[in-house]
Amino acid sequence: MERTKYSLILLFISTLLLCSAHRVVAQRTQIRGFVDAYSYYQKGKANFGLGEQDLFITSEITERLSFLGETVFKYSLDSPTDFDISVERIILKYNYAGNHSVLIGKHHTPINYWNDTYHHGRVFFPTVERPLVFSEGIIPLHTTGISLQGQNLGRLRFGYDVMVGNGLGSGDIADNNPFKSLTAAVHVKPVDGFRLGASLYHDVLSKGSMSHNHSGGTNTLIPSKVTQNIMTASVSYTDSVFSKRYELLAESSMAINRSDSLGMQQALASYAYAGFRITDKIIPYIRLDNIQYRNKEVYYLNNNVRSFVGGLRYEISYLAVLKLEYQHIQRSTVGTPDKLIFQVAVGF
Repeated sequence: MERTKYSLILLFISTLLLCSAHRVVAQRTQIRGFVDAYSYYQKGKANFGLGEQDLFITSEITERLSFLGETVFKYSLDSPTDFDISVERIILKYNYAGNHSVLIGKHHTPINYWNDTYHHGRVFFPTVERPLVFSEGIIPLHTTGISLQGQNLGRLRFGYDVMVGNGLGSGDIADNNPFKSLTAAVHVKPVDGFRLGASLYHDVLSKGSMSHNHSGGTNTLIPSKVTQNIMTASVSYTDSVFSKRYELLAESSMAINRSDSLGMQQALASYAYAGFRITDKIIPYIRLDNIQYRNKEVYYLNNNVRSFVGGLRYEISYLAVLKLEYQHIQRSTVGTPDKLIFQVAVGF
């Protein structure tokens, strides 16, 4: 009896170990993090600050089902000692055939190259901050909904995203009106490091929805229903088989807002970035931004803005980067003092 008892115990333990090993093989979870700190000189004084701490989780639940989660911790603009927690992405992805997948959750809207590529890890940014098209509120950063995606199809490595989700002014758990936002994006990568893309975003904002808060402005209610269409085109050239020295990225977005009371208005936002790799670790760069609004705009503020950014990036490694950057921003209504900023960004 004693021998039988011990045999059953050993069999039970062996079964548990085998099941645990099977789970380890079936589900691979990775937790990564990104953080940045900076110092800047502006208006005659030096300042120190902390950027974002990004918690990035991926998990292969089965061979076809995977999970991606991204949560950002950053200090609040309303309090010098408090911080905010922002769930940036929660995505369940099911690969139903080949390179074709269906995704559901909170996404970064795939409307332009930068928003679909760099996300929140500043260590991967070619510059210290995002282009002004983001801070001015032209690009809808997130969409909660469902999408179909295809990647690296055919010789041109064609890719597509088609997404339906909650529109602007809505939250992550409900839409504020019966209209749904629609995003359609395509791109090709004919050679390594070279990408051409185009996209369309469509949404309808109900009367009384909240307008975007731009550059410290005040949120206002939209006086009438607004139909919005945003068209974006992009070209990127980085680490190409033809040259590993040059980095080029340019995007242009046209937002067309049509309201019942004021008719159609347009906003055009563009930026261009260029970098030159002097050595494997040192890259000087520049970026130009230009945003122009039409008068009587009901959704965006009429505050035309241009900027010049010039800097030097030093790549200690793939996950440790130093950047020294000069920023000059010129607005049509409010002046912005020039800034010299030094950033340390790492991944771990």
